Amino acid sequence: MTPRILVTGASGQIGREVVAELSAAGLRVRALTRDPQAVRLPAAVEVVRGDLSAPETLDPALDEVTAVFLVWAAPLASAARAIERIASRTERIVFLSAPIRTNHPFFQQPNDLRHVYAAVEDLIEQSGMAWTMVRPGPFALNCRNWWAPQIRNGGVVRWFHGAAQTAPVHERDIAAVAVRALCEDQHGGRDYVLTGPESLTQREQLAMVGDAIGRTLVFDEVSPDTARREVIAAWPARAADMLLSAYAAALDRPAFVTRTIEEVTGTPARSFRQWAIDHAPDFART
Repeated sequence: MTPRILVTGASGQIGREVVAELSAAGLRVRALTRDPQAVRLPAAVEVVRGDLSAPETLDPALDEVTAVFLVWAAPLASAARAIERIASRTERIVFLSAPIRTNHPFFQQPNDLRHVYAAVEDLIEQSGMAWTMVRPGPFALNCRNWWAPQIRNGGVVRWFHGAAQTAPVHERDIAAVAVRALCEDQHGGRDYVLTGPESLTQREQLAMVGDAIGRTLVFDEVSPDTARREVIAAWPARAADMLLSAYAAALDRPAFVTRTIEEVTGTPARSFRQWAIDHAPDFART
């Protein structure tokens, strides 16, 4: 029988790509959601109601599931019971975590999610399931989320730390590694840090977006204080401080770069330039 795989966070930025790749491979996919009516996924995907913060609701979603892709966005208090429930029904789990154990300063800034990820990882490692930790670095998608509104409305992006270097990772590459880990036995107990293939400053990334859309874009650098007060004023204070600190720590040093995507999938990681081409419509003028 074709394996059935449960995807949590299936409507999110990465979960959606995991669903697409599993479906393209002809696998049976089940999506966990608190509100099935609000989810828009391919017709072949089975959508099941459930909530990680209420572990007693998970049993129907876990029926005959061979592996689980876990995106944790629930209160940490429910994690122990939820993972115990998952472990009682399946033998394999792939957790979308973060490079919290990577020594590069970019990943060592204060972050509220750090404690959550570490605690969930500990529970998974103690559960008895075969596990894989997937740890993407900065999502290339962040550039769309942060800059697209400014680009659509003009050619100037007001942002901070233009010289900070990162190696943004394409969401499809994250999904490709996750799918391998969900479907292949050799990834048990592995810890995969995923990055794009090259270290790029934020100015270089913006220029590549401009090339992809055929426009000259201007990086208007603002100070961290101005950014906190004007550019990211609507963000939660801790999230804003974490982002500013991380990018400050990435100044004057190359980004942390791995070849893990190629090692796992056999295909080199997609470049940021390719990502910009793939997402050019997201930056089109309104």
